[in-house]
Amino acid sequence: MALEALKRDLTGAEADVRSYLENSEEYAKLKIFKILMELVTAFAQTLLIGAMLLLAMLLLSWAAANALNEALESHCLGFLIIGLGYMFVAMLCFFLRDRLNGPILRTFSKHYFD
Repeated sequence: MALEALKRDLTGAEADVRSYLENSEEYAKLKIFKILMELVTAFAQTLLIGAMLLLAMLLLSWAAANALNEALESHCLGFLIIGLGYMFVAMLCFFLRDRLNGPILRTFSKHYFD
C-alpha cells in the first residue's frame, strides 16, 4: 500500500515537473520575443529618425554653404568650411566613442534583464 502511494506521488511530481518545464519554455519564448521586438522597433525608429535628420542636415548644410559662398564671394570656400566642420565633429565623435559604450550597454541591459 505504501509503495502505491509513493508511486502516485512520484507520478504526480513528474507531471508537475513536466508542466513546469513546458511553462518555463513558453515563458522564455515570450520573453525572447518581447526583447527582440523592442530591439527591432527601437532600431526601426532610430533608422527612420536618423534618415530624416540626415536629410535635414544635408539640406541645411547646403544652405549654409551657399550662404557662406555668397558672404565670402568664393564659390568653394563655403563648402570647404562646412566640410571641415563636419570633419571636426566626426573626429570628436571618434575620440569620444568609448564614452558611448556605457550608456548603450546600460540601455540594452535594462531591456534585456527587465
